Amino acid sequence: MTAAPQAAPPSVPTAGPAIVAREVTRRYGRGAGAVTALDGVDLDIERGAFTAIMGPSGSGKSTLLHVLAGLDAVDAGSILVDGTEITTLRDDALTRLRRERIGFVFQSFNLLPMLSAEQNILLPLDLAGARVDRAWFETLAEAFGITDRLSHRPAELSGGQIQRVAIARALVTSPAVVFADEPTGNLDSRTTGEVLDFLRLSVDEFGQTVVMVTHERDAAERADRIVSLADGRIAGDEDLRGER
Repeated sequence: MTAAPQAAPPSVPTAGPAIVAREVTRRYGRGAGAVTALDGVDLDIERGAFTAIMGPSGSGKSTLLHVLAGLDAVDAGSILVDGTEITTLRDDALTRLRRERIGFVFQSFNLLPMLSAEQNILLPLDLAGARVDRAWFETLAEAFGITDRLSHRPAELSGGQIQRVAIARALVTSPAVVFADEPTGNLDSRTTGEVLDFLRLSVDEFGQTVVMVTHERDAAERADRIVSLADGRIAGDEDLRGER
């Protein structure tokens, strides 16, 4: 990783948890075949911390990420993201909130092949019609070691550089929360380490809030906290900061 950033991220609200979920329930299907993916989940996500959510297949961890990020609806309960109740928002307002206050890092990274690295990073701002903070953009590019690759398209980048671009894209709007959905699921051990290093950097150097879903204990242990799910309920909550 490179040196500490030269510019701080644009200011964001700092009062209270980044996310507050209460009695969140999500069911799929109807009647005898209905499946309860989340069963009355209560969870607070601390600002400026790295939280890992893990559990076995079918535990509800991916569903929890999707409802916290406003990608899926709940059947009952409430979710506040950065102080805004998202479960009652209209579709247009929810889309705007996701663009402005939520960043995403996907397992496949999802860069657009026809755009340069710089254009991919700035895409969330373009979609939101927002002004580019050049100092913050340049800080991200320098911190992630991609300053000399900004004019290159994804096909001209290494796998590690593609991942750095994807994480910089998630951070460029200075969101309230970055959600990482199994970001190391298909990677070798060296590349997994790189991705986790840069997620860790975004928390330690930039004060970002990161929520990562993973099924890998080694990856989860890079976080400040591990929330474990089983059968749609929280089965464990570990604070790892005292172990570092």
